[in-house]
Amino acid sequence: MARGQLPLRHHARTDFRASTSMAMSSDPLNELHAIGAAFSATAPKADYWTLRLVSATHEALAVRDDVAEPASLSLDRGAMISVVADGGLGYAATADLSPAGLRAAFARAADWAAVHGRLGLFAGYFHPRSRLRERYRTLVREPWDSLGLEARYGLLFDACQRLDIDARIVDRSAWLGHASIAQVLISADEGQLDQHWERVHCGLAATAHAHGQTQTRRGGGAEQPRQGGLEHIAAAGLLDDAERVASEAIALVEAPECPNDRRDLILLPGQMALQIHESIGHPLELDRILGDERNYAGLSFVTPAMFGTYRYGSALLNVTFDPTLPDELASYAADDEGTLARRVHLIRDGILERPLGGALSQRRARLRGAACARACNWDRPPIDRMANINLEPGEGSLADLVARVERGVLMDSNRSWSIDDSRNKFQFGCELGRLIEDGELRGLVRNPGYRGRSAVFWRSLDGVAGPQYRQVCGVRNCGKGEPNQSVQVGHAAPPCLFRDVEVFGGGL
Repeated sequence: MARGQLPLRHHARTDFRASTSMAMSSDPLNELHAIGAAFSATAPKADYWTLRLVSATHEALAVRDDVAEPASLSLDRGAMISVVADGGLGYAATADLSPAGLRAAFARAADWAAVHGRLGLFAGYFHPRSRLRERYRTLVREPWDSLGLEARYGLLFDACQRLDIDARIVDRSAWLGHASIAQVLISADEGQLDQHWERVHCGLAATAHAHGQTQTRRGGGAEQPRQGGLEHIAAAGLLDDAERVASEAIALVEAPECPNDRRDLILLPGQMALQIHESIGHPLELDRILGDERNYAGLSFVTPAMFGTYRYGSALLNVTFDPTLPDELASYAADDEGTLARRVHLIRDGILERPLGGALSQRRARLRGAACARACNWDRPPIDRMANINLEPGEGSLADLVARVERGVLMDSNRSWSIDDSRNKFQFGCELGRLIEDGELRGLVRNPGYRGRSAVFWRSLDGVAGPQYRQVCGVRNCGKGEPNQSVQVGHAAPPCLFRDVEVFGGGL
């Protein structure tokens, strides 16, 4: 491979297979390359440094009750410089991408490295060095711009109108969103990572009111943000799902309350996503386990000694960290420390194997982790974050799981969540519940909820449906860190059966 040309990993559009020197005037990576090359040629001396350049555009459109909401379109560009010097590690961010602006940021980062060298909790040499040279680009079959603004709004007006099926529907909305994020990470060791992500999301919401009851149901892709283009909008059923969403909102208004007792519980993928997120993803973050998040996002009931031996769940629980999947929300070639991304097991056959810790946290804790050091934007340093955390499929169908339940509740789509600051005790409320009696689905129940403790709950896992029932979902607003960082996270899972869970109703 010629010098200056980076290997392209995972999925790519064919127009990106050429050398990085190829002129693509519409590609923001070109401008970031030029800025990075100029900085590298004159970079000040330090033990080690990295420059991470980001250019991001975000667009959001919505229609509510047949009226267009204010649209938003943003462009954000900047850089984060990390410096290892004087025994410490320092960061500085800037929106001034001129040579003078980057030199000033480098000087601030070096000053902070000197402070960290005197007062830090770990030595600067713990910071990983990267020589990795890789490229990544989201596979897009139907580009966002292939559908004009008027046509996008036309789609939303059509979807919103389709929700208007009954006078009991008192609020209707449909939305579309798109993000295009280009990032170049350059290191003092001649590493270079070029990554360009495109993400889309869409959804529907219908609120029904009658007899003093108000219920909301979502759909049309609301739980399934993805990497890719407009092809995912069509696959999510933004138009076709409208009647179901509105009908279920009305049916929930008329339904009885969810019972309050202990029953078996089946969770559909939309709710499984948040269950995985809160009671597996967050507890396994290594910086949280090390105490870095205690002042804000809390600690974890997980300790370093648990890895390799602790039974986190039943033998059916297999959870992977997998940033290599083609269209899941948080896929990438390498993390923001420059560590190559690969699929690893976090939990295998119910036994806890490894934490969610990037290379820096791994060195501090002396534990194996994952390529999960991520920053939400150019003005934040990377910290340990979830990417794609997936529960691996088992065997059989959803109907097979239902047939095994004598007395239970099926729940779907999260609408409220609460979990303690050690990510142990939790309580979730869902949009929709359906009773299960003698192996058959019965009527709907409203305001369904359940509660438990993380490891006890996962040890009650007694059924995992097969691959054909797996659904890819995502969380677009996972918050953590001081100052706060909100990142996108992918979760995939099939329906799952849990035994003897405390369920409740009565409104939320």
